[in-house]
Amino acid sequence: MNVLFISLGCDKNLVDSENMLGLLTEKGYTLTDDEEQAEVIVVNTCCFIGDAKEESVNTILAMAEYRRAGSCKALLVTGCLAQRYQQEILDEIGEVDAVLGTASYDRLTETLDRVLAGSRAGVCTDSLNRTLKGTKKRVLTTGGHYAHLKIAEGCDKHCTYCIIPKIRGKYRSIPMEDLVEEAGRLAEGGVKELILVAQETTLYGVDLYGKKELPRLLRKLAKIKGIRWIRLQYCYPEEITEDLITVLKEEPKICHYLDIPIQHASDRILKRMGRKTTRVHLEEQIALLRREIPDICLRTTLISGFPGETQEDHQELLEFVDAQEFDRLGVFAYSPEEDTPAAEMPEQVPEEVKAQRRDELMELQQEISLEKSQDLTGQELLVMVEGQVAGENAYVCRTYRDAPDVDGYLFLNTAETLVSGDFARVRVTGALEYDLIGELI
Repeated sequence: MNVLFISLGCDKNLVDSENMLGLLTEKGYTLTDDEEQAEVIVVNTCCFIGDAKEESVNTILAMAEYRRAGSCKALLVTGCLAQRYQQEILDEIGEVDAVLGTASYDRLTETLDRVLAGSRAGVCTDSLNRTLKGTKKRVLTTGGHYAHLKIAEGCDKHCTYCIIPKIRGKYRSIPMEDLVEEAGRLAEGGVKELILVAQETTLYGVDLYGKKELPRLLRKLAKIKGIRWIRLQYCYPEEITEDLITVLKEEPKICHYLDIPIQHASDRILKRMGRKTTRVHLEEQIALLRREIPDICLRTTLISGFPGETQEDHQELLEFVDAQEFDRLGVFAYSPEEDTPAAEMPEQVPEEVKAQRRDELMELQQEISLEKSQDLTGQELLVMVEGQVAGENAYVCRTYRDAPDVDGYLFLNTAETLVSGDFARVRVTGALEYDLIGELI
């Protein structure tokens, strides 16, 4: 039976999708990307911000047309939107046969069996705080040369703008032996880059082992044969330890790259956000990282137009970004989410002001990014090949400074034949705002 699987949202959700795909193929289902051929459709949804919620709803409605037409025999909705609006989805979209929460994806095939047997399975949810374990079967959707390794689920931070603790549960680490085993299987399957993800990677192990064990996990992963790069994402700045910095310095497989979401730099706004840091601490932590690891690439994310943000707060954030010169930076206009404290705060910022402030931050970052890229001209870098530019003797590559799908690329002109996943040494010959141009050495 043909299954169309649609995965929306973040890379953590993508890992869930790949695990569900593994369950489906293990049960003998065939995967398809053609809506017309699909007898089963599964939509793994996101609802982190308003735009993601809208995309999820529109996708479900579009797939409901195939269920209504009769070519599709079962339509299942999973993921964050499903967890948050379980009954609403079933009540409002009659074509949906079952809704599975974020802690219930391992019940996908049994739920699907009930639907195909003629029963509307309804809502299937388990405790958000259930104990986690590693997965045995997974279908990669990233091309096979890199993979995300989700090391934990949930979050205990309770930032005032964020719904994640309510739809993903408290912070729970996956046992280290399970992660090492999964990483080993990925390497045997051809994966060369591991990208560690969680709502917050820096707290890995505190629930299982009583202390932060990300450094120990990294050292174990670095020993796996076949893995060339290990990349860290979502490291909260206040949780970065000396041990973690030491591992980044000592283990050559670990990319000198950190994603440190800070959200703002005004102490007043940070406090309203429920963040556990200050501007001075952020400045000190960034200086420490750059002093200890001079070639480190720092990525961050910001929120513009948070409730109560004044023009003075925004100007302070602009000055901070200008001074810190992040290598990579993204900005989201604040999106009020139901059931979060921030949504009920007074002094909500008008949409046009949020957008204007976001655009000002991104325009500043574009200038910084161009300067950073130009500084790399003439340097030699190791790159991973992502694919060939159609019809040209050119390849799309990534440096250690570039996480897939969120950062830039290096475009390599060469008549040599390369394949996805190959590594090559290049010399940077040109620079754009977010991308580089290079030649083989």
